Amino acid sequence: MAVHYWCGGGPSLGGSLAHATDPSGPMFIVRAIRGNVAEIQMGQLAQRNGKSAEIKAFGQALEEDHLAANSRAAIVAKRLGMPLPTEPNKTQKAEYRKVASMTGAAFEKAFLRHMLIVHKQRITEYTKAASLRNAAADYANSTLPTLQEHFETAQSLMKAQR
Repeated sequence: MAVHYWCGGGPSLGGSLAHATDPSGPMFIVRAIRGNVAEIQMGQLAQRNGKSAEIKAFGQALEEDHLAANSRAAIVAKRLGMPLPTEPNKTQKAEYRKVASMTGAAFEKAFLRHMLIVHKQRITEYTKAASLRNAAADYANSTLPTLQEHFETAQSLMKAQR
């Protein structure tokens, strides 16, 4: 099963780096950054290919939130001495190509379905990461409200299409 990662908006990163050597922190941040890049691209795609104003607006919100989240994730990555990924992973690229190949109502349905699946997975992962005591925990915790908001927006837009 493919797992995609995303970071949403939120307040400060704060917190201690006392557990910066915990491998789950650096790996989480690398996945989060790759997810941010993937979601920025998906948001841009929704703005280009969406037919409804609501999908275009959701795409713009995704792009803006992920740009901001990527800036915060980069701060944590630098503190941990991690390299900053600049592109999505292979699975995320494949998902993008799949959704990008569609137009009209088919595009919107596939885009929203993707957003629901991805955000549900990320909420689970970020909840787990937020419970740890490492440098990434504060970052994960700060993103959860936006993850939930994006999930709920995707749900609402999907219901409206029926």
